[in-house]
Amino acid sequence: MYSGSCLCGAIHFEWDGEPTNGCLCHCLDCQKFTGSPFSCNVAVPKKALRITKGAPKVYHSHGVSGGNVLRNFCGDCGSSLWSDADLFPGIYLVKAGTLHGDVVNYPMTEEYFTIHRRNCVKAVDGAKQFETQ
Repeated sequence: MYSGSCLCGAIHFEWDGEPTNGCLCHCLDCQKFTGSPFSCNVAVPKKALRITKGAPKVYHSHGVSGGNVLRNFCGDCGSSLWSDADLFPGIYLVKAGTLHGDVVNYPMTEEYFTIHRRNCVKAVDGAKQFETQ
């Protein structure tokens, strides 16, 4: 079982099974949501994730593709928790910085929207590179 939480501890979540992959997203919306040059994510099946404490707030937006993106975050401390994007049906993109234990070092196998990669960030060795999605 894997678990994670927000900075203040108001929200905790967990899931059984392995993440389906790890990815970085360099899109401008993810940069804003995380306050960093990219979003570092592990993909978790929606049916596997359980909230065990608290309830996230949700910000609804539309991605570059025009699809819906539901961005879950803590309303108390502001931690980005996970995204639910139409582009990735059936999975949540859980923000790696929220995770506890061994999954923290899960390998990043893909990078999206590299066209927006900041010059201070280098490509992940061996990761598939996509200029867009």
